[in-house]
Amino acid sequence: MKILKTVSQAQKLTSLFRVKGKVIGFVPTMGYLHEGHLSLINAARKKADIVIVSIFVNPLQFGPGEDLKKYPRNIKRDEKLCRDAGVDYIFYPDVKQMYPEGYSTYVNIEKISDGLEGSIRPGHFKGVATIVLKLFNIVQPHYSFFGQKDAQQLSVLKKMTADLNVNTKIIVCPTAREQDGLAMSSRNIYLSKQQRADAPYLYKALEYAKRKIMPGNYNRDIDFLKGQMSKLIKSRVSATKIDYISFNDNTTLKELNTLKNTQNREILISLAVRFGSVRLIDNIVIKR
Repeated sequence: MKILKTVSQAQKLTSLFRVKGKVIGFVPTMGYLHEGHLSLINAARKKADIVIVSIFVNPLQFGPGEDLKKYPRNIKRDEKLCRDAGVDYIFYPDVKQMYPEGYSTYVNIEKISDGLEGSIRPGHFKGVATIVLKLFNIVQPHYSFFGQKDAQQLSVLKKMTADLNVNTKIIVCPTAREQDGLAMSSRNIYLSKQQRADAPYLYKALEYAKRKIMPGNYNRDIDFLKGQMSKLIKSRVSATKIDYISFNDNTTLKELNTLKNTQNREILISLAVRFGSVRLIDNIVIKR
């Protein structure tokens, strides 16, 4: 395994791989890797000749007061995990490589990025889309692997690749979870003992909604379901604020106010909850 630190070095290498007919699989990350990232790497390993992982904590997607400075970093640990997982190259640029002096070009995907996380974190998806498009142009992957946990990000990036004719196929992998259902996240290390015990109730709330709207136990009242999910989460002492609980069309992200006439559609049920200063997101997709 080799580490690439400059844009020119990475582009030359990936261009050569493409000329040679090698299939490139790409896993973009912000580092501090966990089993969820490793599941993406394993998926890439199965489809590609060359697997590249990027590690870059992107300042553009952090808003004022967010955790950019304290975001967990451990490149030596990440290197070992990547090597053990069979990664061929790590692309590990610094901020000056990605945003040199005078940088002034950004990517903005309208409408689909407005709600959910976009309404809570203004400018977040502008930062995400900008860095991911840059990484796509540098790595030139045939396949790019993302986890379902960041559902709105997936929709934004799928829209971007379609609208801008980006030559990569986005592969969506299931959310990796701890044994108690908590979605794996680098931010989970911030949780106190009590918060860690309470955090799995996000998934319990999602599973409750899933049970209630599936055939045989059919409930179309979204407001009622949101209320019951909220009660379940608020029953946990360390859950300090629910930013949102939302039911959306999984393709357009249009918010749903009723479950009538939603047969043969995918419904995204998502939520964002704060445990003290730690903010966690989770979701499930239900096929009707």
